[in-house]
Amino acid sequence: MVFPVVLSPALFLAAALAASILFSMIVSGLAIALVRWDGGTLPAALSRGGVAFGGTLTLCCVVIAILVGITR
Repeated sequence: MVFPVVLSPALFLAAALAASILFSMIVSGLAIALVRWDGGTLPAALSRGGVAFGGTLTLCCVVIAILVGITR
């Protein structure tokens, strides 16, 4: 017997934020790796990784906010 799983809006929002943070961390790691692969210094790589993390997280939060606004 399978019970239906009901997600509360708060739990769904928390899961969406956790997924966006994970996605932002992956993008940041890739940005750091690409800068290092191109021969950049470690401070430059960390700086660009931070910018990539912040930009990706901002865009993810904007998309989540738009989706929440549409569904209400």
